[in-house]
Amino acid sequence: MKITSESFNDNDSVPGRNAFGIPDPDDHMALGGNLNPQLSWSDVPVEACSLILFCIDPDVPSSADDVNQEGKVIPASLPRVDFFHWIMVDLPASDDGLAEGECSQEVTPGGKVNPAGPPGTRQGVNNYTDFLAGNKTMGGEYRGYDGPCPPWNDEILHHYHFRLYAIDLEKCPVEDGFRGPEVLSAIEGHVVAEAEIVGTYSLNPALSG
Repeated sequence: MKITSESFNDNDSVPGRNAFGIPDPDDHMALGGNLNPQLSWSDVPVEACSLILFCIDPDVPSSADDVNQEGKVIPASLPRVDFFHWIMVDLPASDDGLAEGECSQEVTPGGKVNPAGPPGTRQGVNNYTDFLAGNKTMGGEYRGYDGPCPPWNDEILHHYHFRLYAIDLEKCPVEDGFRGPEVLSAIEGHVVAEAEIVGTYSLNPALSG
């Protein structure tokens, strides 16, 4: 199974139009286009009954104490954790991709209530729900795709893994409001193939995004 994108090349920078945040010379960060990238896939095994799509950033700081703080730097040595940017389940095995902007077209303060997507698909709660909790303007439940917005004071380049799983189940056995780890647990033992493409991104002007 293979996955590709017309929006970015594997191990190359994700465009600002696909990001939640873009560089801003005055405020470090401004809201980006937040369009989901175009994705295509092929060679899905005949035994696959449905597909699951993730976007995961494994480079997120394990402590948020110094995130986006003036005069502070998030060191490369800090342990990192996964941040789920997108969880989509119940994609038909016969589908072969998604158009750019098909599932997300802008940043929605408070999160998308019913994110767009192919008929029959379901989209989970991403980690912006946790990161923006308590923010009077942006806080809420974030579902569907919300793109890159790494800390602008992080020393490392972040990597965004768009990962596709083919499974032998027609429906992923998770309830409404599901999260990424729940899906990974639910499909254990049911994956028949997987593929991924990786994009990079940074808001730190000292790094090339």
